[in-house]
Amino acid sequence: MRKANIVVFASGTGSNFSAVVRAVKTGVIKANVALLICDNPDAPVINKAVKAKIKTVIIAAKDFPSRDSFEKAVIGVLRSCNADLIVLAGFMRILSPSFVKRYPKRIINIHPALLPSFKGAHAIRDAFEYGVKVTGVTVHFVDEQTDHGPVIIQEPVRIEGKDTLQRLEKRIHKVEHRIYPEAIDLCLRGRLRFRGRKVVR
Repeated sequence: MRKANIVVFASGTGSNFSAVVRAVKTGVIKANVALLICDNPDAPVINKAVKAKIKTVIIAAKDFPSRDSFEKAVIGVLRSCNADLIVLAGFMRILSPSFVKRYPKRIINIHPALLPSFKGAHAIRDAFEYGVKVTGVTVHFVDEQTDHGPVIIQEPVRIEGKDTLQRLEKRIHKVEHRIYPEAIDLCLRGRLRFRGRKVVR
């Protein structure tokens, strides 16, 4: 029986990419990181993939005339590697509804807030500046809406009086790096069931 193939999409530093690779190498996730797809040729995650000996394909959106043509190129790459699960790890592009429908319940994302609160690219800052007492991390299946879809795992992070934005970011990232591999493992082992729009274990 072959191991499942994970494809990671990333655009930036790649800290969650590294957490997933570590979890695979230590056996926490029993799968292969088959590929990194990166839309940013200057992203630090590319060097991390090279050091980890993970195949990388750079597909820069600026090289395509439309989102549709960009996504067709991505789909072509995915076909070539038998992707079982697509893991978004700081991927800073919104996938179209048609792309998401092509991979139902096979795309997951991690968001640094307790969705549905503080959607968007600056969730940690937004929660900190709003003054909430508790924020957190959400891992969810991706659907046709942004920062939406059935929740796999959520974990709260209390905002402490001594927190700066930078300290809060570090604490949230630490939670991300722990629960994302856990969520991936649950997906790949078939431990999740759908009840309507909800995920149950």
